[in-house]
Parts: sequence; structure tokens; C-alpha cells
Amino acid sequence: MAKKNKKQKLPKLGLLYLDHVLRFFDKSNFRGWPDKIETVVYHWKNDKERFIKEVKRKKIDVLIGNIPATAYETFREIARELPHVQFIPSLDTQFANKSKENVTRFAWKYDIPVPKTYIFYDHKKAERFIDTTTFPKIIKKSYGPSNYGGYFVHKVDSAQEAHNLLAQKKYHPVYMQDFVPMEADVRVMLIGHKPVCAFWRRPPKGEWLTNTSQGGSMDYMDVPKELLDLAVKVSKAANAEYWACDVAVGEDGKYRILECATAFAAFPYIRDWIGQYLMWKFSDGRFPLPNIPLYNWEELGKMDSSVLRTLRYITFGRYTPSYDGAFFLDKKTKETEKGEMYLHELDALYPMLNTYTRTKEEWPSEKWNFQDNYGHTVRKVHAKSNPTYKDDDEVAETAAAPKVDALSKKKIKKLLTSVEGIGEKKAEKIMKKFDTTELVHTLETAPEKISEEFGWFKDKFLKRLKKEWKALKEKL
Repeated sequence: MAKKNKKQKLPKLGLLYLDHVLRFFDKSNFRGWPDKIETVVYHWKNDKERFIKEVKRKKIDVLIGNIPATAYETFREIARELPHVQFIPSLDTQFANKSKENVTRFAWKYDIPVPKTYIFYDHKKAERFIDTTTFPKIIKKSYGPSNYGGYFVHKVDSAQEAHNLLAQKKYHPVYMQDFVPMEADVRVMLIGHKPVCAFWRRPPKGEWLTNTSQGGSMDYMDVPKELLDLAVKVSKAANAEYWACDVAVGEDGKYRILECATAFAAFPYIRDWIGQYLMWKFSDGRFPLPNIPLYNWEELGKMDSSVLRTLRYITFGRYTPSYDGAFFLDKKTKETEKGEMYLHELDALYPMLNTYTRTKEEWPSEKWNFQDNYGHTVRKVHAKSNPTYKDDDEVAETAAAPKVDALSKKKIKKLLTSVEGIGEKKAEKIMKKFDTTELVHTLETAPEKISEEFGWFKDKFLKRLKKEWKALKEKL
């Protein structure tokens, strides 16, 4: 129930739905919200303008819902047309939802451990790599509805197998990873960067896929604290209100992220908890945070899944030191790298936290939409996005390979100053606003953005710059 600030105006909430896509939330997940919660449905095809008008007409402040991979780039455009609407999760947070490639690039940026990965948009380079690399390898479908039940994940044991598979499947880009022998993997779900559910998925004997649809088994017991710590780190890096990670537990004892996203299967009571969290977030404390003790899943997981699917609005009391509390909670401990810890001590290490509001896009499509942009623009991906692996002689070719050489800052500056009326100082101002990659993409896709950023950049400058840019490309 709401506790305080009853006269405070609450933001108008809206639920985002898409035709033919399963709904993650409904209004019942936001029980107690006193105002009307709107719904907006995106109908695909050419529905963007109508959708934007409906959101504006309904005066929605916060639009809540997951966006499927095939609609992600469209909703990037929609979000830019609705700058005063807060998308939850944000489009930046949902960057990893779009593809396995995006998960990898997200992990590279934040130094998150993942299996060694190779991404090729140039299929000839992929073929050459296959002929020189070692095996086994994992080949995955990167974009689209991939990995439902593990059916788009393939283990290849030789170069010939890899060539045959790619000839048959036509995957684009070619997305390959070193095969990492696993004991199991763990799905961790988080709300406000706090783990609220976690379970093991173990492959059948002699197999490597852990998906339950492929015969894998699952249980909820004794997920290591250190594995939960990695999931928390990933959730914080994504600035995610709610999040799920699949963490591989290697036979070498190392933890590696396999998947992460805001779109995941969750029991109704977990979606209720997310709703409670979001009500707290957008009410300035008028609604309380849900209290979700760490390792609650070990007890709930003892119930049959058919029962768990019917549970709603689960609440827990808070631990208070007392004779009863000491008798029960102090009997329950978990082994960690630092020794045994009581559950209530562990729980205190994982507070439920608020996310922060970004004012600038972290993953703009002009720079990071390789699927649509590859081969159409000159690009130079930041070195952090293309790590080199120093423990062997293999070179990781990535989606960054352009058709023409990337431009240096010196060449870009020369391009700008070649325009009559743009001197050194004005060129430096433009380059301070746009890094080299962003400026090249802007020139290719939306050069008028420079005029929007600089009042002095008149139409005559824009026409001259476009002419000089065209001439420069012809020379490259």
C-alpha cells in the first residue's frame, strides 16, 4: 500500500504491447497503483507514426515493456521521437536483447567474462578463419528468434563441419565461439540489481546443451555467492530495472556470461515483484520496495512448477534479531570464498537499488547497428569493442571490417576545413561534439544533425560539406 506523499502527482504509466508477441506484464502486476494505466499496442509494418501519436495523445510519461529483436531498431527511432517518454527498460538497457552479437559487444565494453568470440560479416574472412582455427567451436544464430530451446546453437568439431553448417544455415553474421566444456549453467534473475531467483541447468550425461527441452535438468540449491556477484555486476553495467543472465560454470572453475537480457521467462510472482519495484521507483518512495530475501528460491523451488505458476503477490517479513530469528536464520548458512555466512548477513550485501536516468544514448544505432549498416558506411569501431586475444595466435575478425579504410581524425579535420567558411576552431568544435565514427555515420545517414547541433552551421555549409564528403569517398 502507498504510505506517504499521497498528494504527489504520479507519472502516467503505459504498458507497451506488440501484436503476436507474448505479454510480459499486465495491469495486475501493478496492484495498488491509484491512477489509470494505459496500454499501447504496436501493430508492426508501417505503424510507427500512428504509435507515436497514440503515446502522445494518451500523455504517457513512462512506457513499460520488452521490445523484441525484430522491432528494436524501429523503437530506437520511436524513442527519439518521444524524448519526454521514459522507456522501461531503456533502449540502451535492451541493447543486449537484439542479438548475441550485441551481448558480446556489451560484455567487451564492460570487461565481462564471455567465451572467446569471433564475429564475421565478411563471409570470405570467416571461411579463411575456419580453415586456420582450432576446434571444437560453437556456431550460433546471432539475430532474430535465436536459441529457443537451443535449436540455433551448434557444436562443430572440424572445419568441414563448420563449412557445411554455414552453407546450409546461411547465418549472417557468422558468430562463433570457442567451445568451453561446462559442468552446468545458472540462470539468475535480478530486480534492482538484486538476485531474486536462480537455478542450475545441467546437461544430460554425455551431452553439452543444458536446455531442459534438450533433456537437461534443473535445481535451485547452492548457487555460489561469487556467481551471483557476477550477475549483479552485469545488471549494473546494463543499468537494468530487471534482468536475467545465463552464467556458464566451466570445468575450469571459471564463470562466463552466455546470455543476458530483459526478456526472459518468469513466474507471475516475479513479475509482481518487478511491478512493485517500478511503483517504488516512480512514486518517490510512496510505495515500498518489495522485500525479497536472498536464496528465497531454494524454498520456493521445493514446490512443483505447476504451483509456482499460480502464485501471486508473495511477500516476506524482514529479519529482526530475536530468539526465534536466531534459532531459524542463524542455523542457515552459505559457504563463500570468505567462509561461512548467515543468510541474513548475505542478504544485507545485496540491496535492491534504483537505476539512473541517462541523458545520452550509450548504444546509438548509427554506430552499433552493424546488421543494417555493414558495408554502407565507413566505420572505425572503438578498440575496446574488438579485443585481441593474447593467449594464442588466432585473430578475432569482427563485424568492424569495412569496405574502405577507416578515416583518421587528421583526415576528418582536413575534410571539414576544406569547406569554405569552416576554419580550425569550428572544425574542432564539430569534432569535439562528434567522435570520428559518429561524424562519419552522421555524414552518411543524417548530415542535417550537424546543423541541429550548431546554429552557425547554415545550409550552405551543409551543401558544401556533403559535396566534399562525396569527393573524398570516391578517392578512398
